Amino acid sequence: MRTATLRSFALACFASAALLTTGCNRNNDATPTDDITTAEDRTDDNSETAMSSEAAQMAGPADPNTPGSPNLITDAEFRARFGGCATRSYDASTKTLTIDFGTTNCLCADGRYRRGKIVVRFTTDVLTRRAGSVVTRVDYFVNDNQHTATRTFTDIGNGSFTVDVTNASIIRANNGGTHSWTANWTFNRTAGFGTPQVADDVYSVTGSATGTNRKSVGYTSTIQSPLIKRADCPKYFVQGTMAITNTNSKAMTLDYGNGTCDNVATATVNGRTRTISLR
Repeated sequence: MRTATLRSFALACFASAALLTTGCNRNNDATPTDDITTAEDRTDDNSETAMSSEAAQMAGPADPNTPGSPNLITDAEFRARFGGCATRSYDASTKTLTIDFGTTNCLCADGRYRRGKIVVRFTTDVLTRRAGSVVTRVDYFVNDNQHTATRTFTDIGNGSFTVDVTNASIIRANNGGTHSWTANWTFNRTAGFGTPQVADDVYSVTGSATGTNRKSVGYTSTIQSPLIKRADCPKYFVQGTMAITNTNSKAMTLDYGNGTCDNVATATVNGRTRTISLR
């Protein structure tokens, strides 16, 4: 039961990493460059939110209150997810898990190189902590871009949870600019809670983010109608719409479709709609 719940949680959070990962062509005149930049920057945040959720929900001990409690996943599973050079340690007195990628770049399963530490402080007991933690970064880099953020995961019952992101920034290498933001997402479990299988899990995702992208353009991204994530379609949202507006008075709406599991979405700008492929 626990393994299925944790795995479906990770699937849902990986879906958040696909909120705005659109395969938009920069030469597509229906899509403002400012919004493409914002979409790419939002993607980096969502990918790290997924990594935070996996750290909190899979890499820690079964019981954060008990010294020597067995890990939720084996060392082999841990290395397969977080990279062969990553290590983990746990301080039961403070209920703090540290995942250390070392001081040189470590290749992870998602194809990104990481170094530094992810620190997870558990805030709830073993019965509810699947969404109870505060996750921070220490000297942490992804593909040489420095990440700072505080992410708070809160259990709201029946397999649902919220994610609050504060004090967040990505400082890009080679003077590539800084993306800073705050965000709040809610993952409402609408099916599959309490069942051993994963394939019947469904989440309805709502929320928004506000920030400044790496080109110093302010933006707000808001889920207009809930994004639907099914565990039997792990790569993509199957329904829902997301709006991006920025301080240059430009706006784009992404529509993820009518429930079909595919990589097709539509982008609408100034009344013009184009079909795009999600990557």
